[in-house]
Amino acid sequence: MGGFTSDIKSIYWPETRTLVALALPICGAQLAQAGMSVVDVIMTGRHNATDLAAVSVGSSLWMPLMLFMTGTLMGLTPIVAHLLGGQRNHDIRPAVHQALWVALALGLIAAGLLWVAVTPIFELMSVPPSVARESAAYLSAVAFGMPGIALFQALRAFSDGMNHTRPALWISLVGLTVNIPCNYVLIYGGEGLVSLFGAHTPDSVQQLPALGAFGCGIATAISMWTMAIAMAFYTRRGSTYRSVSLWKQLTPPNLAGIRELVVVGVPIGVAIFVEVTLFTLIALFIASFGEVTVGAHQIALSYTTILFMLPMSLSMALTVRVGNTLGQRRLAMARKVAWNGITISVIVAAINSTLLWFTAPTVIALYTSNTEIQALALTIIALAVIFQLSDSLQVNLAGALRGYKDTRIVMVITVLSYWIVGLGGGHWLGTYGLGGLSDPMGVHGYWIGLIAGLSTAAVLLAWRLKKISQQE
Repeated sequence: MGGFTSDIKSIYWPETRTLVALALPICGAQLAQAGMSVVDVIMTGRHNATDLAAVSVGSSLWMPLMLFMTGTLMGLTPIVAHLLGGQRNHDIRPAVHQALWVALALGLIAAGLLWVAVTPIFELMSVPPSVARESAAYLSAVAFGMPGIALFQALRAFSDGMNHTRPALWISLVGLTVNIPCNYVLIYGGEGLVSLFGAHTPDSVQQLPALGAFGCGIATAISMWTMAIAMAFYTRRGSTYRSVSLWKQLTPPNLAGIRELVVVGVPIGVAIFVEVTLFTLIALFIASFGEVTVGAHQIALSYTTILFMLPMSLSMALTVRVGNTLGQRRLAMARKVAWNGITISVIVAAINSTLLWFTAPTVIALYTSNTEIQALALTIIALAVIFQLSDSLQVNLAGALRGYKDTRIVMVITVLSYWIVGLGGGHWLGTYGLGGLSDPMGVHGYWIGLIAGLSTAAVLLAWRLKKISQQE
């Protein structure tokens, strides 16, 4: 008992404080970046319904691409964390440069897809012509920002791996600050500025055209490049990075360095892409259940997504801490760091579930005044309370495994758990029920499927972490 108490004081409590200190700025950065999407929706919605639909449809295409790029570039974080922990700072600079080359390539590919592939997709989805036209214009503008956001994410992964997570928070807030006025000027044009500043608005400014969804896309691209340039400037001037000399001399593309990042990072990108498509497909299946069901589902999902930001941020911080410790070749300590992080994730999930349970009626009322939607959303929230534990566990187990650079097995577990158990099981329960034991469960069946899929992932990832942490 005395030894365990001593471990709490000397190991677990200091480690918990370090983990939380790393995670909170990451959480703030995630919220700031999510805030850009919220601002886009609100501001285009106030312009007209067509622009709102165009931005909503367009976002469903570029966001998965961005998240795949982000996940792939997150592979740099454990690489840098290992090198930093092993005091191999001279190897960090070439590793980051290879990530920047990969980021540039991914950004250009994503931009190309947004320029050439969206029209056939809109035709396949039977998107109304007016919405398709505006959405294509919106995406053509966003495409210019994709290389910028990819470079930002690579530099952010480097900074996170250096145990320096606050810059991403401040620079994400800068991006949000730039996004709002750019949106206002470009979406509403001169008329919007006149309504804001009145007769004092110069005549030349009053003549600015209202670009609607296209203007929103330009504002998004400007914000993306602002964040990339700000992050590059900070990593050049920040004292934390002087030991790396990141911008001293650019390393040319190197196949071995690129291969290491791709091997670690692409499975992370695929896993994140799979998770995003899971929720997208469920939303499409649920659409046939009617407006009330769709509204209730989206409200429950929106609220739980906000709460999920902290567990996800803990997961990213846990990758850094496990990677640092492994780089120091303290294998037993790395195991303690990993499982301490998992314990913290359970505590956070319990707090989130309690918050969700007690605040649900008030928060749902903020989303809608429709009593039918409110009542259905409350029943979904009852399932979401359980969902919080499974989701927090699986994402932090995956984060610990990323610290071990063990990402391919995580990808396989994610695909099987999400698509077969989560989507497949949820669709069966929602459409057919439990054979003769129950009627079709509708939206509740899909949420039960989600819980089952995430719980399956958590169990399998826990088995994998236990196995790999004992082998190391």
